[in-house]
Amino acid sequence: MSRRTLVALCGAALLLSACTSTAPQQKAAPTPVFSSDVSGTPGMSGPGAGSGPTMGSMGSMTMSPPEPGHQAPMPAGPNAVNIDNFAFAPDTLTVPAGTTVTWTNHDEDPHNVVAEGGQFRSPTMGSGATFSYAFTTPGTFTYVCGIHPFMHGTVVVR
Repeated sequence: MSRRTLVALCGAALLLSACTSTAPQQKAAPTPVFSSDVSGTPGMSGPGAGSGPTMGSMGSMTMSPPEPGHQAPMPAGPNAVNIDNFAFAPDTLTVPAGTTVTWTNHDEDPHNVVAEGGQFRSPTMGSGATFSYAFTTPGTFTYVCGIHPFMHGTVVVR
């Protein structure tokens, strides 16, 4: 075999081997799994707790201060609590025994008011809805939004 033929065969073999080689395959990234089971989450029990979007479908939420010029509405009276920008305002309210306190939802999102001691629970309130509760006995009553448990407030009854 001539030298020229040998070089041509080696070159062809090299080209063919380059065409048929396999590159290492990359593995797919793992897919996160989200659970909608809220049975062990405080404030997330009762009718409707499993309905609506799951945490996986909602994405993440970042709390930020109100935009400049955006002020929470002032309470309608001395015994009123506003729900605005995912917060209760005021977050602590002190009233005498026998006072009725009214919560008003000024947010676009629904909220409710749930006493941590079980004394009261509002229905889900859409924007503009209100809920009232008469505090007849002295004590400190902490409450949360059962839909957004990071929202909390306190009524002190003297």
